Amino acid sequence: MDLNADLGESFGTWTRGEDAAMLPLVTSASVACGMHAGDPVTMLDTCRAAYELDVKVGAHLGYPDLAGFGLRSLEMTFDDLFGAVLYQLGALDGVAHAVGASVDYVKLHGALYDRTVRDAEQASAVIAAIQAYDPGLPVLGFPGSALLGIAKEAGHPVFAEAFADRAYFPDGTLVPRTEEGAVLLDASEVTERAVRLATKGEVVAVDGSVIPVRADSLCLHGDTPGSVSVAAAVRAGLSAAGVELESFA
Repeated sequence: MDLNADLGESFGTWTRGEDAAMLPLVTSASVACGMHAGDPVTMLDTCRAAYELDVKVGAHLGYPDLAGFGLRSLEMTFDDLFGAVLYQLGALDGVAHAVGASVDYVKLHGALYDRTVRDAEQASAVIAAIQAYDPGLPVLGFPGSALLGIAKEAGHPVFAEAFADRAYFPDGTLVPRTEEGAVLLDASEVTERAVRLATKGEVVAVDGSVIPVRADSLCLHGDTPGSVSVAAAVRAGLSAAGVELESFA
């Protein structure tokens, strides 16, 4: 099982997350590319640290929305979104190569992630840009999403992720962060859910029903209270359960 975290999201004098503590706990790092978060120095430092720890680097692509941290859904033309994705891929790939690393996969961020679960037009623009940049680049995303379906049709390796610290509706979708209880903070509860996802491919929904969730990777959030302790507990719990930890990339 792969463990991924969204990292490199600091910008200028603004700091977000605990990257130094999270990096040793994950096998894949989804690094912000400067449009929703991140800046050149942060990208460089994050890629260098990931490379030194043998953690795979992914391009964490978002809307061009620094002020909103990429959490606001934007209406963009095909060409505008195509260009924004291409720009971010090139920026992170250049920085990564400078420190001996490479961009090994793509994962979307925030509103763009949510939008492309169902919006085939925006998903097509994203995949067209990835295809133009690197036809073999793996794509990590939400199972059953339009994004992964279009990526698979285009010949990209696709991988699904699950969230041990997020509440699920019975239909397999995530409870929005704006709702109470959407994010789980108890380390024991999150660890139990992570082990169940990794070993049984299932999770308990908010109504108590058990739903199947296919996952090649578990996302560990690094920007919630106690996130490092939770991530450490999840990693230890998976290892104790006999789950081999390695990147899908």
